[in-house]
Amino acid sequence: MQLTINGQPRDFPGLVAGTSLEQLIAALALQGDRVAVEHNGEIVPRAGWGAAAVHENDRFEIVHFVGGGAA
Repeated sequence: MQLTINGQPRDFPGLVAGTSLEQLIAALALQGDRVAVEHNGEIVPRAGWGAAAVHENDRFEIVHFVGGGAA
């Protein structure tokens, strides 16, 4: 499946149409509690990832939060 992630085309041969957004996040090896996702221009709340279906040529913006700072 061809998807655009953060403006970059990427191929996901192991994913099929209808795969959930939750499965895509796992395929990207991201920790679900540390990312925010926009799917085709719409923010998808984490609670909706299991029901959000991914299809060929969908566009995603994924922001990965990183902890840190001064002690």
